[in-house]
Amino acid sequence: MPQKTPAALMQRGKVFSRSSYPEYRRILSILRTETVGGGLLLAATVVALIWANSPAADSYFALRDLKIGYEPWHLELSLGHWASDGLLAVFFFLAGLELKREFVAGELRKPARAVVPVAAAIGGVVLPALVYVLFNLGSGGETLNGWAIPTATDIAFALAVLAVINTHLPAALRTFLLTLAVVDDLIAIGIIAFFYSTGLQPLMLVAALIPLALFTFLVQKRIRSWYLLLPLALATWGFVHASGIHATVAGVLLGFAVPVLASGKKGEPAEGLAEHLEHKLRPFSAGFAVPVFAFFSAGVALGGLDGMGAALSDPVALGIVAALVVGKAVGVFGTTFLVTKTTRASLDSSIAWIDLFGLALLAGIGFTVSLLIGELSFGAGSAHNDHAKVAILAGSLISALLAAVVLKARNRRYRQVQADEERDDDGDGVPDVFARA
Repeated sequence: MPQKTPAALMQRGKVFSRSSYPEYRRILSILRTETVGGGLLLAATVVALIWANSPAADSYFALRDLKIGYEPWHLELSLGHWASDGLLAVFFFLAGLELKREFVAGELRKPARAVVPVAAAIGGVVLPALVYVLFNLGSGGETLNGWAIPTATDIAFALAVLAVINTHLPAALRTFLLTLAVVDDLIAIGIIAFFYSTGLQPLMLVAALIPLALFTFLVQKRIRSWYLLLPLALATWGFVHASGIHATVAGVLLGFAVPVLASGKKGEPAEGLAEHLEHKLRPFSAGFAVPVFAFFSAGVALGGLDGMGAALSDPVALGIVAALVVGKAVGVFGTTFLVTKTTRASLDSSIAWIDLFGLALLAGIGFTVSLLIGELSFGAGSAHNDHAKVAILAGSLISALLAAVVLKARNRRYRQVQADEERDDDGDGVPDVFARA
């Protein structure tokens, strides 16, 4: 009997098929944390917008621009920059951990499972970028700097929307949404590193390799002592920041260094080091780091209806809104449709195409990374950056409302699917649907 080639194996199977029960529980745990974080993110955004448009607006901008730190180490930064360069490094460290775990022990370790979310993430990056460029081709070179703003999906914001509309999204789609966002984050990290780094200092970059190598050596030895790991992580971050590459890239490199699987040695905790660090840091990231970044980044003086009109007439803003609402949805949905129609993959029986369309609309909620790229593209406080903030908020809101309409209409079906997934007639602690799988 002839052996199947890897390509043939990749083409077989169901798209969005059910994962293992341990993986299912891990995904649910992450999504619960991100949902709470998304609520805090929404609250921080609302507070920032109200404060920035109140009679006390000057105090908000004074707080955001307050500088602290030590200049000889290139670390005299405003509070807003400390949030975007420092706190977001924790967010990207967790993104690096999650991505590595997905490729080593999660959904992306199998080509048949990985091909669709990876392709969908790429489609959800390329098409929004093209849409933005089309809107800004005749506006000069400066506006084209923002081509990457609408390429990122904010998983915390998306999950907060899901929590608000109370949808019982099937486990397979929840896993797909998280995997899509993780791959999306990786692409965004690459974009930031290669297209938005300026004034490269090679010596500082080489210097960053020393603490990074020591950190890697310790974590590979499964050493968990924070008083050893934290100084090395901070040193790596500091040198990368001084090198001209955006400091959040340091978080990703540190995340990639951490081993995902436990070594299995006698006496070692069953919980792997990556899982241990994730449990320690994810609440801090979702509950503090990202909301604080949103608070300092989302505040923009709207200037009433006239100001809103001026902002949304800017090609930068128009391109972002169109890219988030149309480009993201068509990119994610269209790529998934194309992959399933040109290979031997097919949707799992529990999923309908309308479900995927709702999820693709939800992917148009871009916030955390979009705001960061907006600042890198145009500079904090510039007119284009302020207009980009308005457009990111408007595009994300429109995407959220459209996704809510589609997903809410399917909520009864979702509730039945979730009930089936949680049914445990034999009482062994594992839902019957996983035991049958």
